[in-house]
Amino acid sequence: MIAIRPAVPADAPAMSAVLIASIRELCDADHRDDAEILSGWLRNKTPQMVLRMLERPGALLLVAERDGELAAVGCLNGSDEIALNYVAPAHRFQGVSKALLAALEDRIRASGADRARLTSTGTAHRFYLANGWQDAGPAEADRGMLCYPMEKRF
Repeated sequence: MIAIRPAVPADAPAMSAVLIASIRELCDADHRDDAEILSGWLRNKTPQMVLRMLERPGALLLVAERDGELAAVGCLNGSDEIALNYVAPAHRFQGVSKALLAALEDRIRASGADRARLTSTGTAHRFYLANGWQDAGPAEADRGMLCYPMEKRF
């Protein structure tokens, strides 16, 4: 069973672990095991930085739990931008990311926004396309990786 809930400060260590494992193990096509790219990407994924994210005005962090274990981390910036949607490697392909994405989209709809935005990694690009998202411009280079601006209209 998958449960989605707002993140709380006590979740910070587990959230950090999910973010780091997801980036290191699932996004290797993006970072290509390049130490400089990885270092830059992981810099703000420590438990202390996750706590700062939780305190940031305008940000809403959600976590997905599967079978009682923290399995994914999502974040909204403002009313219409998905800033994070990372799944723990052990929970990949179990519907966790899809459930978290749906919860993030529901929050955006509830805010009154008629569209959502995000920037996808190459790894997640097909996932978002399969879930009704569209490219909103050409891929852009960012920190040594290609990122894909995307949107979904409601």
